[in-house]
Amino acid sequence: MNIIPAGILLHIPDGFLNVLVSAVCWLLTLIILGIAVANTRRDLDERLVPLAGVMAAFIFAAQMLNFPVAGGTSGHFIGAALAFIVLGPWLGLLAMTAVIAVQALVFQDGGLLVMGANILVMGVVPGFLAWFVYRLGQGRGARAQTLLAGTAAWLSVVVAALVVALLLAFSGTSSLGVVMPAMLGVHALIGLGEALITVAALSFIRRARPSLLEEERSVGAGGWVVAGLSIALLLVLFAPFASGHPDGLEWVAESAGFLSTAQDAPYSILPDYTVPFLGETGLSTIAAGLLGALLVAGLVFLAARSLRRRSLV
Repeated sequence: MNIIPAGILLHIPDGFLNVLVSAVCWLLTLIILGIAVANTRRDLDERLVPLAGVMAAFIFAAQMLNFPVAGGTSGHFIGAALAFIVLGPWLGLLAMTAVIAVQALVFQDGGLLVMGANILVMGVVPGFLAWFVYRLGQGRGARAQTLLAGTAAWLSVVVAALVVALLLAFSGTSSLGVVMPAMLGVHALIGLGEALITVAALSFIRRARPSLLEEERSVGAGGWVVAGLSIALLLVLFAPFASGHPDGLEWVAESAGFLSTAQDAPYSILPDYTVPFLGETGLSTIAAGLLGALLVAGLVFLAARSLRRRSLV
């Protein structure tokens, strides 16, 4: 069995970006998150709160399932397109932020100094781009919407990879002429997986609960929420079988010669998606994944509910 490696797709580790670029990313991210909190507090439908938790758990679990792509590399689902399409841009961004923050703080997946950059390239940029493209299909048939969803998901990965390449170049980590074609080449392939998973998830939602994709979303009975969370947790069971090949960013970093600049986290809780006393085993990966999925679901649920209550005061 292949145990999932650290530093998966587009999770930038500390050391890849300089302090100035990291600070600018934090500034932009905090401004956008502030706007997201304000809009969520004003417009959030309380019926979407449990759905947001389920979506965060699903994305966390799906991100653990690295799939192989050409050239001995791997990729995994980002989920920003799906989150923004189903939850809307503001709540979707908060769900993605919770996933990325838990991955960095608890699992040491992605750096702490560069967490703002990771939220930017895995939440803000791909999410808003995908949401805008998908919105072009509003009012059209299901087939047109499905096609746009797949296109949006693919574009979200490619453009996010482009932004990472620019950040690396601005940081002096690698020249743009080297890192940009490498990032775009491998992530154009990874984006196909993102598109397929997004389309499959939306098709399932359209059949099982089509009201979630309408302008006035409604979750319906609580049983659907339980079923959705169960699916997310079941995905974790497949995490030990994830591809062991280096992910897109790691492969580019190794090829371009800057992988050694990555810095380890200053502490360790559940490193590399394992529970320390269980060792690097499949059971350890599953246990860590279950804990992570439940943690992000709970955090998003509590945060969204708190914002909703404040809006009523």
